[in-house]
Amino acid sequence: MKKNHTSTAWLTWGIMLVGANLRLPITMIPPLLPTIKQTLGLPASMAGMLTTIPLLMFALASPLIAKMGNRRGNEWSLLVALVILLAGSLLRIIPSLTALIAGTLLIGFGISGGNVLLPAIIKDQFPHSIGAKTSLYTVTMGLIASLGTGLAGLLNQQFNMQITPAAFSLVGVFGLLVWTLAFRTLPKKAARQGVQRKNIAVSRSMLAWWIALFFGLQSFLYYSLLTWLPSLWQAAGFSQIAAGNLATIFQLSGMPATLSIPFIAEKRHGLLYSVCGIMLGFVLGALGILIPGANFGLNVVYALLMGVASGAAFTICIVFFQKKTADAYETASLSGFAQSVGYLFAAVGPVLYGFIQTATGSWDLLLWLTVGLTLLMFVAGLIINANHRIFPSKANR
Repeated sequence: MKKNHTSTAWLTWGIMLVGANLRLPITMIPPLLPTIKQTLGLPASMAGMLTTIPLLMFALASPLIAKMGNRRGNEWSLLVALVILLAGSLLRIIPSLTALIAGTLLIGFGISGGNVLLPAIIKDQFPHSIGAKTSLYTVTMGLIASLGTGLAGLLNQQFNMQITPAAFSLVGVFGLLVWTLAFRTLPKKAARQGVQRKNIAVSRSMLAWWIALFFGLQSFLYYSLLTWLPSLWQAAGFSQIAAGNLATIFQLSGMPATLSIPFIAEKRHGLLYSVCGIMLGFVLGALGILIPGANFGLNVVYALLMGVASGAAFTICIVFFQKKTADAYETASLSGFAQSVGYLFAAVGPVLYGFIQTATGSWDLLLWLTVGLTLLMFVAGLIINANHRIFPSKANR
């Protein structure tokens, strides 16, 4: 597909700004929870649902979005998803518990559009710079998500609960505006090319199931560790501030991996080395935290190891979606399938970790469970690396 320089520039900016919206609406919520509970009367038992709802929506919406992309075109479908995402963000400005829940549901659907369709759009629109464009959106996603967590509390203290989501919704406005301009620069045929193939049954591919398992395990580990590592470190004797700092290091340290993995994957044996590195990061980090009496400096290292592994694991899933498929249609279908299965599994993670800790009173058991799940993910990664594509021959499509 031929694109002029204007189209390429708008698409590049669009990819970056869409990436900026794929985690921010979720990561801005935790610092606001005390205010939300007090202002809207949100029960403590439901507070965690504001994080779980988007994950469940990712699972439910991903296959629908993949089908819409293959039927109507990935670029057009992403435009619709961004409209829904912005609508959800604006709805959450209203000081109402009903509006908050409804807005979160719409946000989950909208984010699913970017999660599923961006890898396919990059593969289709930028076949010669897949690594660079993938890094662009994953790094932007992680950076803005981290900044959102820090700024949300600050804005809430300085202003009020309505101003904070209103300010962050501007990121959604810019994303929608730029993607609309990018879409308008595409040839009509290119923008709607999805009508050529409507259904791709990736669930018939065993490799697709392995990729879904890998995606599910990395999501399970990330959201479970993000939820419970601060409590674990406090139980180990660190102060609340120190535990929070270690959790922030865990979250931020994944960004260098999201930048480098797409380029490493292009090298010979790059995927294999990446899978091995992810396994070592999670295992060494978890085993390190198990050591009693460790100081803050050592735990910084352990947080870094697990954070880098987590960032690399998410990004290599995007690479799998692109490298294990023949075209953008298959990429969107595989992305939707793997994320549907994976996020459904991931939504159980924080709850399961909490249940196990409450039932056993042991934090060590959670770390050993992390090691076990990491080894299972490592096996899945080796199997994925050993296979070329989800449909090796045309006869299988």
